Amino acid sequence: MISFLISLATLLLGYFSYGMFVENVFGADSSRRTPAYTKEDGVDFVPLSWPRIFLIQFLNIAGLGPIYGAILGALYGPASFLWIVLGSIFAGGVHDYFSGMLSVRHEGKSISEIVGIYLGRKARVAIIVFSTILLILIGTVFMSGPAGLMANLGFTGLLAQSNFWLVIILLYYFLATVDPIDKIVSRIYPLFGAVLLIMALGIVSMLLIKGYEIPEIAFRSFHPEGLPLWPMLFVTIACGAVSGFHSTQSPVMSRCLTNEKYGRRIFYGAMIAEGVIALIWAAAAMSFFPGGVTGLSEITTAGGAALVVKNVSLGLLGPVGGILAILGVIACPITSGDTAFRSVRLTIADAINLDQRPLKNRLIIALPIFAIGFSLTLIDFSIVWRYFAFSNQALATIVLWTSAVYLSNNDRFHWIATIPAAFMTAVVTTYILQAPEGFSLPTSITYPAGVGCAAAACGLFATFLRKRSLSSAYSVSKQ
Repeated sequence: MISFLISLATLLLGYFSYGMFVENVFGADSSRRTPAYTKEDGVDFVPLSWPRIFLIQFLNIAGLGPIYGAILGALYGPASFLWIVLGSIFAGGVHDYFSGMLSVRHEGKSISEIVGIYLGRKARVAIIVFSTILLILIGTVFMSGPAGLMANLGFTGLLAQSNFWLVIILLYYFLATVDPIDKIVSRIYPLFGAVLLIMALGIVSMLLIKGYEIPEIAFRSFHPEGLPLWPMLFVTIACGAVSGFHSTQSPVMSRCLTNEKYGRRIFYGAMIAEGVIALIWAAAAMSFFPGGVTGLSEITTAGGAALVVKNVSLGLLGPVGGILAILGVIACPITSGDTAFRSVRLTIADAINLDQRPLKNRLIIALPIFAIGFSLTLIDFSIVWRYFAFSNQALATIVLWTSAVYLSNNDRFHWIATIPAAFMTAVVTTYILQAPEGFSLPTSITYPAGVGCAAAACGLFATFLRKRSLSSAYSVSKQ
């Protein structure tokens, strides 16, 4: 219990302390005009108030990840608390802040365009392809997941069929993707965001009131299949610690930001809020079921994370509160799925320079991506999720390196991005070499290979810094 409460307090403290430090390093300037004004178009570039943008950003990034990911991460035991807290403050918050604020500084461009500016044309092309695939995978996952939850709410007949809900969600996604952002997204998301936060507070309150024993942090894996903490935990809990998906969502809101000083509240703050959600669900998953992690494992084997959500919500909050909590969890991935498809539209539009003000141009991009997304729902959900998890963390790694280059180019303290970038390089390299969906190599190879790749990336970055320093010195001497 003490570990959980300290973790919760540390997350909040991290926002006010390290979040402010990150903002100062970036150099947010309230006097600069933002793209919401300089490129206002009534479709994607629309000025909105910062509380509204915060709640939209929070829902955009808080899909199934901080709930399902935290539940699956809880199988590794209370060490997951450490990753949620440290990851959110020192990696996820930095990643989200820079992916949003770099977009603000570059006319609201998508993350693929930002990567191209700082890592080169080849990197831009690779990220366009990579992020498009990732976003379609996310949209697919966030169609299938909530459809399954809705079908398990106790309805009968057609309402008990996940395919029925899949069609309903798909139709909603399409409308939210092509409509102006202030017509659907900005009107209903703040309400859903508030509901999700309230329900999470309800879950944690009942855990404390009813005296559930939340385990203390231990530096070992409790996973019933013997999976190691490194690197599996760091990929299993992505949203809720650090997630590349967020870098595709932050530019959506950068186009609505009215003041750079609101960036910390929105981008860094939403990441911390997501960390709180993940922390609460990890604690609930570990403490609610008899036998702790063993009991949790039995439930996830029987019905996956969706059954965990249902049992915890109904068990802690009763029938009415439980249904409301489940509906909040359902709204969470739905409101991330639609903006995932919206981000695909914006990414492709930016890449081919296609004006998105005419509805016809939006439909040209939207129709094919929805056809692909629907076809992917026919594939085993667990397979899609595994590849999403790796792709997600790989994109986060690239964005952190991009942020480090930006900071070094502007003679700012790049270590706030370089250190988490190096760490995540080791994570994703080790994971893909070791995981069944990767190369299935033994740890005797994957561990040193992961560290070696991180060291090599740091070496390349140091070479870049040295060349830039020599180039600057040469320019000065010529003058």
